[in-house]
Amino acid sequence: MRNVAKPKTLLWTAHSRYKMRHYGLSEQKVRSVLNSPKRIEKGIADGTIAFLLSAGSVKHPHEIWVMVADDKDKRRVISAWRYPGITKPGEPLPAAIVHEMEALTEE
Repeated sequence: MRNVAKPKTLLWTAHSRYKMRHYGLSEQKVRSVLNSPKRIEKGIADGTIAFLLSAGSVKHPHEIWVMVADDKDKRRVISAWRYPGITKPGEPLPAAIVHEMEALTEE
């Protein structure tokens, strides 16, 4: 019989809660991005991972991004946002998001 890994406990930062409220993202939607991402990339902050899920319609596509930091048995959700349009894999994030995340990590 195969051993199934115990799921990591999710911890939510105040910043992630604020951004979820701002972009109209529910906790369940963020969990679905983490459970079935379309793409996973290295986060812009040190030691973070970014998960992406495409959403929207053909006419108005957008992406939902979730940035997390993993510990041994915990996963801390740092931020979540909607990005209008489609990004290419490995493409850097817009400067506004980079500056916001840098300011968050400096605190």
